[in-house]
This record gives sequence, C-alpha cells and structure tokens, in this order.
Amino acid sequence: MIDYQRLSDIVREAGRMALALWPGHGHAPKVWDKLPGNPVSEADIAVDSFLKRELHALLPSAGWLSEETVDHPERLERGLCWLVDPIDGTRDFVRGRPGWCISVALVSAGRPLIGMLDAPARGEFWLATAGQGASRNGQPIHASDRTTLAGARVPADSLPGPDSDLVIVDKPNSIALRIAMVAANEADLLATLRWGYEWDIAAAALIAREAGASASDAFGQPLDYNKRDPRAFGLLVTAPAIHAAAVERLADRAAKLA
Repeated sequence: MIDYQRLSDIVREAGRMALALWPGHGHAPKVWDKLPGNPVSEADIAVDSFLKRELHALLPSAGWLSEETVDHPERLERGLCWLVDPIDGTRDFVRGRPGWCISVALVSAGRPLIGMLDAPARGEFWLATAGQGASRNGQPIHASDRTTLAGARVPADSLPGPDSDLVIVDKPNSIALRIAMVAANEADLLATLRWGYEWDIAAAALIAREAGASASDAFGQPLDYNKRDPRAFGLLVTAPAIHAAAVERLADRAAKLA
C-alpha cells in the first residue's frame, strides 16, 4: 500500500524546489539545449534527482522512467514504474511564464494507477487515482459534455484551415496542463500529431480519464506505458462524445505523418 500523503508531499516539495529557481520570481537558473531548440535548466535536473531519490525510498520495488534520466531496460522487469517529467513545459519555465508543472505517475502492467501534477506558479495541484476520480486543489473535476466537434475549445496558438470551426483557448507550454484543461472542462479537445514520450502524458492522461474524458493515441487506440520504446504517435484527449469524430477528422493527417 502506497503512502498517498507522503507521495503528495514529495511532489509538492519538488514543486517548491522548481519555484525557487523560476525566473518568474526573479531567479536566473542555468539553461542549455539538450538538442537544438530543446532547452533544459538546472531546475529540471535538481527536481529529477530529488524525485528519483524520494520516490525510490517511498517504493523501492518500482522502476524509473524520466525525461532527464538515461533510460535503463531494468524498468521493464518491474511490475510498477514511476513515469516522471520533472518540469513539463520547460520553455514556459525558463521564460518566466506559469505554464509548467511537475508530472508524476505510477504505472502497473502498462496502465497508470496514480497521477499527480503540481503547477506551483499557477497554484494548482491535480490528482487522480484509477477508479476514484480526479481533482484539482481537492475539488472534483469533470470533463465537458459537449456532443459536437464544431465549436470545441482547443488550447492552441493557431489552427489549420480544416479546423477553423474550432475555438482557440489559452495554451500553456506544458502538454500535461493542456490535457488537464480537458479534464477540468476548460477545453474540449487536445490533439497532437507527432511522436511523444510517456513521461509527458501518463499522469495527465489518467487525470483526464478519471474526469470522464476520452484519451487515446492519434488513431484512437489505447495508450500503453512502460514500453521498451517509450514513445507513441500522437495524442487525442477529448470530451467523450466527440472523440470518435475527432479521430475521424484526424485520420488522414495522422496516417501521413506517422
């Protein structure tokens, strides 16, 4: 049995560590590019190290998969695995914008059991446990009951012509927070048509699902976690009644890009 209070305390402490280095509070953390256009900061590394140590102490039997740690196949032999993005939305973090969060999920047999997001610059803490619903700051959240794709709210900077019938809403850099917007009925649709990593989405996808949203890959297939290759093509998180229509709309584009 996992100590939920201790897990929550660990994730919140990670959030405080990141906030102490956030430029939005006047700090200037060291920042460099892992790859061109892919920034990482000293806060990412510090939070990653802290979470790896504390989560291992909390649950020594679990494996580990994180954006900032070299992957090791040993995790595949474990029944449980932590999936962690120490700072999801690093671009917003280093620019002093609040659209970032700490993302922590515990998965078993390819399915998330627990998902937590701490977005301290926004004063938000998100939590979901499989089969027990989802909450933000202790208050239950529920996805939209929208039944038509036209008019659906999408966190995006812009929309291509075929999607001009959708409505743009605010877009934090963190994909986890964009997923959480669907969970909290602040958006109706989140879609990506690119290769992404499990640690980006595991916690938030569980939060969305437990809030009643539908979550899948770009082709409408179930999301699996702790795979040998920790990638999936595309993500689609929607109000449940419009998921099939969204899959249909994206099908041709997804097939060409995958």
